[in-house]
Amino acid sequence: MAFSNPLLGHSRPVSSTNLAAMYNTGFSFDEEATNPFLDRDLKYFSEAGFDMERIHLRRNAPVAQLYEEAIRNEGAVLADSGALINFSGKKTGRSPKDKRIVYEETSKDQVWWGPVNIKMDEHTFEINRERAIDYLNTRDLVYVFDGYAGWDPKYRIKVRVICARAYHALFMNNMLIRPTAEELKTFGEPDFIIYNAGQFPANRFTTGMTSTTSVEVNFKRMEMVILGTEYAGEMKKGIFSVMHYLMPVKFGQLSLHSSANEGREKGDVTLFFGLSGTGKTTLSADPKRMLIGDDEHVWSDDGVFNIEGGCYAKCINLSAEKEPEIFNAIKFGSVLENVVFDPRSRKPDYDDVSITENTRCAYPIENIPSAKIPCLSERQPSNIIMLTCDAYGVLPPISRLTPEQAQYHFIAGYTSKTPGTEDGVLEPIPTFSTCYSAPFIILHPSRYAKMLAERMSKHKTACYLINTGWTGGKYGPESNPASGKRCPLKYTRAIVDAVHAGYFNTPEAEFEKFPVFNLNIPKHVPGVPDELLNPARAWRDPEAFERECEKLGGMFQKAFRVYSDVVSEEVRNAGPIID
Repeated sequence: MAFSNPLLGHSRPVSSTNLAAMYNTGFSFDEEATNPFLDRDLKYFSEAGFDMERIHLRRNAPVAQLYEEAIRNEGAVLADSGALINFSGKKTGRSPKDKRIVYEETSKDQVWWGPVNIKMDEHTFEINRERAIDYLNTRDLVYVFDGYAGWDPKYRIKVRVICARAYHALFMNNMLIRPTAEELKTFGEPDFIIYNAGQFPANRFTTGMTSTTSVEVNFKRMEMVILGTEYAGEMKKGIFSVMHYLMPVKFGQLSLHSSANEGREKGDVTLFFGLSGTGKTTLSADPKRMLIGDDEHVWSDDGVFNIEGGCYAKCINLSAEKEPEIFNAIKFGSVLENVVFDPRSRKPDYDDVSITENTRCAYPIENIPSAKIPCLSERQPSNIIMLTCDAYGVLPPISRLTPEQAQYHFIAGYTSKTPGTEDGVLEPIPTFSTCYSAPFIILHPSRYAKMLAERMSKHKTACYLINTGWTGGKYGPESNPASGKRCPLKYTRAIVDAVHAGYFNTPEAEFEKFPVFNLNIPKHVPGVPDELLNPARAWRDPEAFERECEKLGGMFQKAFRVYSDVVSEEVRNAGPIID
């Protein structure tokens, strides 16, 4: 039964009293008439195996309706800020061991096969695809979101997301680029489709399955199937993996796991590389500059463009004082994922990690006041900042890299995780994620590194390594006088400001050599204590520093061996040297 409502672009008026009565009696709107599919689109759903006599499609449903249905059907909660709080169930993070790529003739010679890209045969993909569609056919409501990946029309792709949860539809409404009403009418055939049946498990006895979770991409069919995980980030990162393949292979452009911003006056563009927890989102959301995007970009022949239509920020220990831009972006339309809240006030508790430390928020990029819309720049990058969080307290707060060092550290992709809560874990855990994006890499890392080097050389792009981790000692309990402290955010911001001001290219900037890693580090940065800039002097115990420095240098050497035969001798020698 359909109802006409002027709010939805139809004819007969309805009062707020009648609206409440309709919902209380189980009445539902006919949203299929709001953003209708053309006959050819509906034919696709029928041919794909969807039961069009049973399911109700919600295509690009309004945000308010997705809120209503997530609260009514999925246990979601409205936060005091206006954001929607929802939960992803058992899986609160990505499942990289369950990510697979279909081994087929169109892409098999391009993919970097191994533990990152696990092979799946085409028959198993078809089984899982049918299993996903069969599950979606059991739902009364099936959500469809049609959007774009890539702000540059020259390179963007059309993406269709088909899912069973309003929360997932709202998440992708934030993360993809939202079409205008006119663009939606002429959207046509999608270039890539996601079938998200994450509530339903994979059959672990199917050939090639090792668990009840499966996240799989088929480049021949240009499709993705999700089973056994409701973590929304799998969709976001799935699209990034697709762009990580398509941009270099089909378009000859460089896809990057990076944030990007642009100076308001000079129009200078900076790319920020970094793994989770290094400050990529925080440092790029700078009110003095315009945000192009916080996570995924393409460095094209024409400039830089964002892949996404929103941001996906970590919420752990979030506060208005430390990260005002992100804190204030969490409002109506945003999705808070796995965030604990006060049941009375509905106020989120960003310090509570009882569900997961990986609490997240997805919001449209327009929620950042300094966002540049459209999210692209026709200027080539002036600076690259590679971020690391070194819990060993060894790497300097800032180093200026040579072109060879830039390639080395890009391929190494180093950061470190601090010790967790397990008994006996007393040491930081080093993490080397090649190209700062190992879980999403599709091609061999050397291909991305070569493209990066070529673009840096052509456009004379400067590169800096910035450590947002520990200084004056390594990670440890505050009660231990030998423990270091994390570099204060205000000093890191001052360092980034100096990069943007061009300070390191002036005669006032003096540099010295940093041992083992052979890095050029400044003796002075405006607004930063001089003693902080050289860890060798910041540590209380020089001998302990030397031990940790050589220890970390050895970790770099060991991790880089797998790539040593595919890079030049100059790049190999750009890493740590231990006597």
